Amino acid sequence: MKHNPAFSSKLKTQGSTQSLHSIYLFMNRHILCLLLTIICFTTVTAQNDSGRISRPQLDTLIIKDTVKKVYPTHKIALFAPLYLDSVFTPGGTFRFRQGIPRFMAPALDFVQGAMVALDSMNEGKDTFQLNIYDSKAYTQTIPWLISNHKLDSIQLIIGAVKDAEYKPLADFALGRNIPFISATYPNDGGITANPSLIIVNPTLRSHCEAIYSYILQNHSTDKIILVRKKGMQEDMVAGYFKQFNEQEGKPLLDLRTLNFDSLPKPDILKSKLDSTRNTLIIGGSLEEAFSLKLTLACNGLNSKYNITLIGMPTWEGFASLRKGTGLLNYPVYFTAPYYNTKLDSNSRMVINDYSFNYKGKPGDMAYKGYELMRMSTTLLAMYPGEFIKHINDPALKVINDYNFRPVNLKKDNPVPDYYENKHLYFMRIMNGAVTKAW
Repeated sequence: MKHNPAFSSKLKTQGSTQSLHSIYLFMNRHILCLLLTIICFTTVTAQNDSGRISRPQLDTLIIKDTVKKVYPTHKIALFAPLYLDSVFTPGGTFRFRQGIPRFMAPALDFVQGAMVALDSMNEGKDTFQLNIYDSKAYTQTIPWLISNHKLDSIQLIIGAVKDAEYKPLADFALGRNIPFISATYPNDGGITANPSLIIVNPTLRSHCEAIYSYILQNHSTDKIILVRKKGMQEDMVAGYFKQFNEQEGKPLLDLRTLNFDSLPKPDILKSKLDSTRNTLIIGGSLEEAFSLKLTLACNGLNSKYNITLIGMPTWEGFASLRKGTGLLNYPVYFTAPYYNTKLDSNSRMVINDYSFNYKGKPGDMAYKGYELMRMSTTLLAMYPGEFIKHINDPALKVINDYNFRPVNLKKDNPVPDYYENKHLYFMRIMNGAVTKAW
């Protein structure tokens, strides 16, 4: 792992009610001496005199180097649900003897991936100060940080947040005219007229839009059926496809809808098919039981009716589809914003540096943290004050392809409601393997 003598970062964790021992890590064998006060339990543990796992003092991580010249310092705030106040007792003892609890692991992975990115940057003149905040803190909450002016000097916010933490950060970013990168939440949170908001994980609307566009270009002569069940999310999906199909005032595709009260019934589905035509079925539900039942029905009917099945983005994570029981050689398609073979140079760097620093294997969230931090620091250094203007620069690609577009939910809006990544990969699940389809 090569460290950059012309780059320095200053990290801070906030949102604690305790102040205990610090964790010291000597990560640079050449110049840098780190006083690390972010919790990295996958790498090290801190013990007090009684031998208990202690909570690090949440102060500033100091990096000392030999750089004497003063270069621009870019201040970044990273928010993640670390649950520090939940995993420690009031006395500072770590509650989980078996290791990192599952509810904390994704956020910790995200933070560690971002730190790998900072640590592996090439030599440059810019300095980056990264402040890491626990979005689930009991006391130093996001509203508290804002009202107490703790974020006033921040130039960029990266947040793996949702729900109650989402809107305050978006509103603050708009008021300060700084970018807020929503790293993981596939939702706009009801936010409008906020061109500071950048949504990386596309919304359900964008997934439906990508599926519709693909069908329009490649399956317009097929028999097209949206199969759904009762439910609010299913109403939303059906509404999106209706909106896209009738945006010119009349339907562009002959898109039929087949409704079920709950799970699909193969005999009813069969009655809607035509053996003389190819059939494309849209799985219009986000639930796993529905997806499996529909997939099994399509598989059973496929030999006679030649059915292509495209599901919702949530289908990627369904164990029943990945297991593939009863689905030999039958492909299921879905859209996804991320596709990582882990064979590119950046992914290999994450694997190597993560293993070196944290003695473990990076999860998906580590790659996301790494990628967004690399992109963000490059943009801040190259285009200060013009972050969003250059966000689609091809030279910024780290692992995945992105295409951030302004979203105007109403045509007469004078400014974008937000910016959203519209690039989606079409993926295929077959025989337990997930691969890129096109």
